[in-house]
Amino acid sequence: MPAAESPRLPWWKRPLDLALTLALAPLWLPLMLATAAAVRVGLGRPVLFRQQRPGLLGAPFELVKFRTMRDGPGSDAERLTALGRWLRATSLDELPELLLVLNGTMSLVGPRPLLMEYLDKYNAAQRRRHLVRPGITGLAQVSGRNACTWEEQFRLDVEYVDNCAFLLDISILWRTICLVLARRNVCQPGHATRAPFQGSDQQQ
Repeated sequence: MPAAESPRLPWWKRPLDLALTLALAPLWLPLMLATAAAVRVGLGRPVLFRQQRPGLLGAPFELVKFRTMRDGPGSDAERLTALGRWLRATSLDELPELLLVLNGTMSLVGPRPLLMEYLDKYNAAQRRRHLVRPGITGLAQVSGRNACTWEEQFRLDVEYVDNCAFLLDISILWRTICLVLARRNVCQPGHATRAPFQGSDQQQ
């Protein structure tokens, strides 16, 4: 990431995150408790999946989601349970990330935090996705979700960084609700989510 570029943190973004997350707490808190109970019964312990992911400026943070896979051998697609598929289709597995929005680690809208191992595979343009806080949803997610190619996702992530605006966030949040209700493009065939990122041929 070019040293001259600073984080892009519009003044309105943090208040919007807090206002919406707190206002909707009577809805998502009971859902989160019910989902935790379902995971505990269906998959046992641990209830939560924890993994280091890159956040603002690529700094690592601990992403927390509800667990959707059983322990043991096999690929991610093989270990993904029926309960896990349903949680991913409804995006209920993402509910614990709202706590990361409250503490300022994540935002409601922004590029999705991917794997730490991808950092060295990004080209200069793709690294700019880390100029904003990672989001629970984002422009790429409402433009195809996991059906997007990696190149398309990164292009949309950077487009969001360059055009971040209040009305754009509101639009993405509304489109996210519609997408979740439709349960489209949750995963690529044969994968728990999608094929791993192997690097870009475009080295700009």
